[in-house]
Amino acid sequence: MTSSSTPAHAHAGPPDTKLDRHVLMVAGVVVLGAIMSILDVTVVAVAQNTFQQEFNTDAAGAAWTATGYTLALAAVIPLSSWAASRFGTKKVYLTSLVLFILGSVLCALAWNIGSLVAFRVIQGLGGGMLMPIGMMILTKAAGPERVGSVMAVLGIPMLLGPIGGPILGGLLIEKASWHWVFLINVPIGIAALIYSWFVLRDDEETSRPKIDVVGLLLLSPGLALFLFGVSSSAEHRTFMTAGVLIPAIIGAVLIAGFIWHALHTDKPLLDLRLFRNRTLSIAVITMTLFMIAFFGAALLFPQYFIGVRGESTLTAGLLLAPQGLGAMITMPIAGRMTDKIGPGKFVLTGIVLLTAGMSVFVFLGAETSYLLLCGALFVQGLGMGMTMMPIMSAALATLNNAQVPDGSTLMNVVQQSSSSIGSAVISVVLASGLAGSMQAGIAITSNTAPQNLPPEMQGTALPPSFFESAADVFGSTFLVSVVLIALTFIPALFLPRKKIASPLIEEDMDQPAPIIMH
Repeated sequence: MTSSSTPAHAHAGPPDTKLDRHVLMVAGVVVLGAIMSILDVTVVAVAQNTFQQEFNTDAAGAAWTATGYTLALAAVIPLSSWAASRFGTKKVYLTSLVLFILGSVLCALAWNIGSLVAFRVIQGLGGGMLMPIGMMILTKAAGPERVGSVMAVLGIPMLLGPIGGPILGGLLIEKASWHWVFLINVPIGIAALIYSWFVLRDDEETSRPKIDVVGLLLLSPGLALFLFGVSSSAEHRTFMTAGVLIPAIIGAVLIAGFIWHALHTDKPLLDLRLFRNRTLSIAVITMTLFMIAFFGAALLFPQYFIGVRGESTLTAGLLLAPQGLGAMITMPIAGRMTDKIGPGKFVLTGIVLLTAGMSVFVFLGAETSYLLLCGALFVQGLGMGMTMMPIMSAALATLNNAQVPDGSTLMNVVQQSSSSIGSAVISVVLASGLAGSMQAGIAITSNTAPQNLPPEMQGTALPPSFFESAADVFGSTFLVSVVLIALTFIPALFLPRKKIASPLIEEDMDQPAPIIMH
């Protein structure tokens, strides 16, 4: 092997983990796309009651504006790896942006709930590829030795979206109209489109893989049906009903069929042989438990502030800000240091901080000090910044360039599935706890403050015991999240606690990699 064919980062000596100008510019592109996609999910969640009023529909009908988007994401994410190999990451990313912008404009023009749901599906088809393709672009631009630093950059919108979304949604709905929930994406999307056109480089070469039709027919509908079934449990307030079990079981069977197919075919839609990589496997298990625990709990914070404390959506969003501030402090540090000393120590410390911060919410009352709660959220934010992106870095840092598309797609499938499962589990636990109180069930599970109760209950003087009882239910539900977060500690113990060795990249391998090349 001649030195001329060896990339710079393969030379001996400590690698430079500092992000250069080009990588930072590419990161800016990806962050813009991520902001649009993630903010859109949280802003639309805030607008559910508004959709019910504007389109004369019930909560189940309005919920389809979120469900339709999620199902479109689930259907299109598995295509990301194949599309990147077939057309190149730049072309796919630009196409995704165009679809997302088009869907946003159409959503703002919707005339009834049916048209809004249909246009949300179009938006989801674009949004589904923004994150996995963005991760591919960033990982390839930075190289394995800097993946922790770039994941920290990408993690900022992933953390701030759930916090900024309610604030932005509240402002747009209160000061403008529901149309701006979608129109706000248009200027951001156009800026991202122009920026991407000039900053992103065309892939040097793309392969021409045939699409794995059998895999596509198994995984995309399987994932969509499974997530639909799981998500429906929030509406039914139980898992033990046909509306939940039938689609979830059918989806699980299709996913199992895909797993068997992927392990017995030469060119699968998604290469599951990556799980032979021990570090990636441990990272996936850790990420699954973490996403179930954290994103389930994330639903509870605004519901408590709105339903029990009677705060507005805007105020609830502001009360969550300390969590984002904590994450902003630790995330860049953890990202940079993960590249140098490995993710294990940071993830373990982060889980301890998350567990400590969330434990405060187990003892919630109807008048618990906001100072205490904001302090606990800040501690959680510190832990969050040290946890989520280092886990992802642990997986992606072990991959060579040929494996990055499949690895990125796999991590996004895990994220989407785990967060949906977590949301469903926590919603069902909360609904079950509130089942004994009809007033509490309406006020809280609908994200509705007491002053916004249904007409037949307006003017009713709710006794203090109502709020105290509801707070107790929230405390018990947070206990479930604390236990789930603590369980994440077990697989995290096996994450690398020293610098992850950079993988051999394609040009440097004398032997072909033991994976299927796309």
